[in-house]
Parts: sequence; C-alpha cells; structure tokens
Amino acid sequence: MDAPSPAVEDAAAFAGAPDGFQRLWTPHRMAYIGGENKPPDQEAGPGCPFCRIPTQPDEAGLVVARGEVAFVVLNLYPYNSGHLLVCPYRHVADYTDLTDDEVREVAELTRTAMRVLREVSGPHGFNLGMNQGEVAGAGIAAHLHQHVVPRWSGDANFLPVVARSRALPELLSQTRARLAAAWPGGASTSARPDGAEGAGGEPTGATGPTKG
Repeated sequence: MDAPSPAVEDAAAFAGAPDGFQRLWTPHRMAYIGGENKPPDQEAGPGCPFCRIPTQPDEAGLVVARGEVAFVVLNLYPYNSGHLLVCPYRHVADYTDLTDDEVREVAELTRTAMRVLREVSGPHGFNLGMNQGEVAGAGIAAHLHQHVVPRWSGDANFLPVVARSRALPELLSQTRARLAAAWPGGASTSARPDGAEGAGGEPTGATGPTKG
C-alpha cells in the first residue's frame, strides 16, 4: 500500500496578511526586552552600560575601537553577527545635542565600521539606524547609539522560526577580536580610567558590558 502523500499547508491559511517586508527574527533578544541588564534610570554613571563600558579593558567590554569622543562596541544582544554600536562617550540622549566633534566622529566611526565589516565578514548590505526616544524603539534612550547591522542574503533563514534559535557563527569575543584586528591603525587595549570624564565633562562610570 502506498504511503499517503505529505500534507501541504496552504500559505493563504496562515495567520496575518502577506506583505513585502523581510523579517529579521531575533527571539534571543527577549532576555533584554524582559529587562536583563537594562539601566535602572536615565542618569549617567555606572548604571548606564554605555558610560561604564569605556572604563573596562576592550576584551571585557567588547570594545572594537576607541576614538577621541566616541567608541565602537559589539552589541551584546545582536540582531546579526557583527552587530556594532557607535556611541559618544558623553551621556547624551538626543542627536541634536551632540557637539560638532561628536557628530563628525560618530559618522566617521560608522563609515569605518562598515568598511571593516565588509573586509572581515563580507556582508551583502547593512541596516544603519539611531532610535531616538523610547517611543521610537530605543532600548537605552538616555545614551545615544548608532546601530551598524551587517546583512546577508537569507540571514533570517528558518532557525529563529522553527527552533527559536539564532545561528551566530562565532563567540562575541572572537568577533570583537577579528574586527579590532582589522580596524585601521589597530584598536586601543586599555580602558579609560575609573571615574574619567567623557567629552563634555560627563562621568563615564564603571563595570560590566551591556548593550541594547
């Protein structure tokens, strides 16, 4: 007796309406959305991850490169492997409040991040973005950060949907090391000293890597 033919589901019966959007599924970020490692308030200092990260050694803070008024760090909760954040040292929320030097360096570090990611990982494209305010989706609204997300054709694939898993090909520490090694001029390996002031006189704080 022949085995029955496998059932084929009709896409028209699926929930929701079909559209032209490409989804980048990131269920691993639910830990962060649920409150893990989020700052307790909007103030500068140790409670803000982007203030405390620069006080750590690069390896501990996942820092890829340091500039004069801004730095580049690997996202602890990445949308894709190599997801970088470009942040001013100064604890400032709004893009219009950046100094001219900060605007220039955030832009230049973003361009360099794209070049380095292309050299190291060969992405097919990028998502670049800066969420301004909680209503716009900023996970840490009080400290401005620019997202640089490398994209590959088919990078969403089936794993996040079927297995609620995200396939990241290497450890974050390995990604950081490869990007830092390819950064023009090399990357700094020393942390800003505890209590050091960022640009504009804001305290940078201390301890543990966290991003969002």
